[in-house]
Amino acid sequence: MKTFFDSSAFAKRFVEEAGSDAVESLCLGAGELGLCVICIPEIVSALARRLREKRITAAQAALLERHLLDDVRDASIIDLTPEVIAESIAAIKASPLRAADALHVAAAKVWRADLFVTADDRQLTAARKAGLTVRAV
Repeated sequence: MKTFFDSSAFAKRFVEEAGSDAVESLCLGAGELGLCVICIPEIVSALARRLREKRITAAQAALLERHLLDDVRDASIIDLTPEVIAESIAAIKASPLRAADALHVAAAKVWRADLFVTADDRQLTAARKAGLTVRAV
């Protein structure tokens, strides 16, 4: 199964919170893992924020970043192609989305994901409207 994770969902693989177990299970069951090119910087940004807020140590942040980079080594990283950009514009026009969230939906659609996984309610609704099969975590 081609499983696409947005940043809000995939981050749960590295930061223990509600939905982390479901994300782990979905990752293990995925035949192919898809991520938008912006997913990795978004997760690194979230780790940096947690470090600034002193919720994790520098050593923990570095370890989590290494785990992230190891995990995505075999993932399909969907670039910002003209087709993805066009789909993101369509998603923005159809649903109240931030640009980054629309890029995740568009990348999943262009990649032809069998399942779109998110922890964001607006993105979930937009992905469903875009014709994707969705799973909230």
